Amino acid sequence: MNILVTGSNGQVGTELRYLAEQYSSFIITFVDLADLDITDANAVYDFINSGNYNYIINCAAYTAVDKAEENEKLAYEVNAIGARNIAQAAVIRNIQLIHISTDYVYHNDLDRPIIESDPTNPQSVYASTKLQGDQFVQMMLPSSMVIRTSWVYSSFGHNFVKTMLRLGRKQKSLDIVSDQIGTPTYAHDLAKAILDIIFKMENGDLVSGKMQGVFHYSNEGITHWADFAKKIFELEKINCAVNEIETTDYPTPASRPSYSALDKTKIKKTFGLEIPNWEESLANCLKLLRGKDMG
Repeated sequence: MNILVTGSNGQVGTELRYLAEQYSSFIITFVDLADLDITDANAVYDFINSGNYNYIINCAAYTAVDKAEENEKLAYEVNAIGARNIAQAAVIRNIQLIHISTDYVYHNDLDRPIIESDPTNPQSVYASTKLQGDQFVQMMLPSSMVIRTSWVYSSFGHNFVKTMLRLGRKQKSLDIVSDQIGTPTYAHDLAKAILDIIFKMENGDLVSGKMQGVFHYSNEGITHWADFAKKIFELEKINCAVNEIETTDYPTPASRPSYSALDKTKIKKTFGLEIPNWEESLANCLKLLRGKDMG
């Protein structure tokens, strides 16, 4: 079973690489910008056409949310055109595509977990370009699977957890917003879920057509950024106070959704997944980071 992973140096891509050896029946090729520029349609087609891939997991994205406000062209090229190029090559070669997207596309201020059929309402360049990518993928390759996730972190790369660890050890207090509600996603859990879904498909446990449409994945539970930071400090015994502030007290170039907790019922029922609670997964990530620090 041959799988191509794009954006392999990102958090989900790196976790997929870390997990690959556990799936011995998979042959996984990992590429990032240095190997393949997804904004170049000809390069994408030539690369994919030269391989015998059964699946593509597209983790490539421009994720600098605030910088995207000033770099709209680049964000569009990567998030929209890049996704379109991959989908176009995948449909020609009849390859199953799994495309990673974001909760930012909703921004509906709903006071309940968001379901896949809820209307989209992007309020930033990042969100708009990611939604355009989703739409290109679904239009060009209706059999594709789009996974929208939220608040991604990992023991790899740059993310909220590692930033809080760094700042919390230096400062006596931090101001963190508490009126943005959602759920953290441990990239390791998302990567494992994707590989488990492919394994079940190849093992005959799923019927053809299941891997089609929009799905949500994040860890279980709901929190806000300030409580997320408090839990990090509690688990690591860091003596740093968290001052809860509102979004208006900390303006950013790009707008953030005030409520983006994702309902995971569809992906759990469709693929028989068990999703860990965010606090449990955070503890697992911090344990890994502790080991890295000691090493």
